[in-house]
Amino acid sequence: MTERKPSGISFETWVDRQVRMAQERGDFDNLPGAGKPLPGAGQPHDEDWWIKSYLKREGLTAESMLLTPLRLRREIERLPETVAELRSEREVRELVADLNAQVVAWLRAPSGPIIVPVGRVDADEVVARWRENRPKPRAAAVPERPRRRWWRRSPRRDRTP
Repeated sequence: MTERKPSGISFETWVDRQVRMAQERGDFDNLPGAGKPLPGAGQPHDEDWWIKSYLKREGLTAESMLLTPLRLRREIERLPETVAELRSEREVRELVADLNAQVVAWLRAPSGPIIVPVGRVDADEVVARWRENRPKPRAAAVPERPRRRWWRRSPRRDRTP
């Protein structure tokens, strides 16, 4: 622990003396990153560098920082692209039900200002659009049994009484 600053010395003089003594002891020798360039040196100044580095480090997107109504509106707008990847109507309805549950939860206890109106999504409408945009399934070709010629039919058994 460092010593307390004596009352008769100015703060700058005292700090300078502490740094000089640490250099003489070798406290600054072999520090990690010594001799390496500073990250971001020579790049234009970005005011939001700290938030961008935090998002990158934590593996988050900028969307996670949005207010809840804005995030919900964005999810509703992207719903057609999201459901296009789903395979069944049940999955589409489950996704819409989850989104509607989030909307209802926010409407019951809104946090922050209500700047963007958010409403529930009609599941039937989403399913109808999903059906329209789905590629039509090809009819499975049923192989037709070749017709047997009359001379290749099995011979009838004689019916003798």
